[in-house]
Amino acid sequence: MSDSIDDPGHGHSPAAWTAVVIMLVAVTLGTLFFFLDMPALVWASAGLLAVGGIVGWAMARAGYGAHGDKYTPKQH
Repeated sequence: MSDSIDDPGHGHSPAAWTAVVIMLVAVTLGTLFFFLDMPALVWASAGLLAVGGIVGWAMARAGYGAHGDKYTPKQH
């Protein structure tokens, strides 16, 4: 682990957490719908996966990313 204040955050930002949670839900639902043979909902889950990436990008651009002005890293 790095004790440097210049540590990029390694995904410990609100933007990263939000994107990962949305994508994790999308993959979980997609897997469930694939198992239950519901192709329309599998594709909807794929769309939700893309939404997760877009939300993460948008939040990072809004300042909630690792180097954003609205994000303050927590000391460990």
